[in-house]
Amino acid sequence: MKAILCTEYGLPETLVLTNTPTPAPSADEVLIEVKACGVNFPDVLIIQNKYQFKPSLPFSPGGEVSGIITAVGDKVTHVKVGDHVVALCGWGGFAEYVVVKSNRVFKVPSAIDFIHAACTLYTYGTSYHALRDRADLKQGETLLVLGAAGGVGLAAVELGKLMGATVIAAASTDDKLFVCKEKGADHVINYSTEDLRARIKKITHDKGVDVIFDPIGGGLAEAALRSIAWRGRYLVVGFATGTIPSFPANLPLLKGASIVGVFWGSFAEREPKQSMQNFTQLLTWMKEEKIKQHIHQIYSLEESPQALQDLVDRKVYGKAVVKI
Repeated sequence: MKAILCTEYGLPETLVLTNTPTPAPSADEVLIEVKACGVNFPDVLIIQNKYQFKPSLPFSPGGEVSGIITAVGDKVTHVKVGDHVVALCGWGGFAEYVVVKSNRVFKVPSAIDFIHAACTLYTYGTSYHALRDRADLKQGETLLVLGAAGGVGLAAVELGKLMGATVIAAASTDDKLFVCKEKGADHVINYSTEDLRARIKKITHDKGVDVIFDPIGGGLAEAALRSIAWRGRYLVVGFATGTIPSFPANLPLLKGASIVGVFWGSFAEREPKQSMQNFTQLLTWMKEEKIKQHIHQIYSLEESPQALQDLVDRKVYGKAVVKI
């Protein structure tokens, strides 16, 4: 089979296209013919050996796939050959076939195409877990989304609006904010040209924001936290800027606020029942066309290193997808 391999740690330019043996599933695994693979920021980290999960070299990046099951292990019962599925493989998705533990494989209706199915788990899964399980976002609250035009950010904008919040989308360019408006953002802030705290103060009439969704970290983190409302919740989702922020401990104290970690991958492993309920709700909304991922670009397998580089260069609005 064809696969993009990471043979040495580095940036996307170090990845190579090669032919490698098609894997076979063990008793509790399935073999998936990959139709599409979502492109996510953890893919950039994992090829640099900077992610929480550290596979042995060589390996293929790509942690979120859609496709058709072609073989199942003896102990697999909830899916069968021929099923259309999405799967959290962690890595291995930039390839024509991938083996995945069966408990990380979920059936999807055939009415949902493979491209959009491959965009569901990481972005919507992360954002919904953050807003529902970690922030307990309530109707009528105010939600600030930093890095709002990225994959998880745009999903948070869309889900926050669907859940009844007033959504403030913050991003670095007007083009990105235009996409956020299309997804329902009530207010937008260009933090390259506007003062984040001043704009939040004006929009919220000095109240501050109830929930902050932060997938980027970096220099804006403290300014955002200083703009939080009483009993607000600051969601630490990721560090796309590459800088992990440090907060003065008195800031959450003064506002009675909470700094809340969001590690969706670990949540899906530790709380599979709740994770499945979340996924079922997201599929329902997808079928009802209440949510739909913004596809930035579809890349071929050969172009997947460029897809990762575009993510590094912050050129991607919404989601990039590799079509196999």
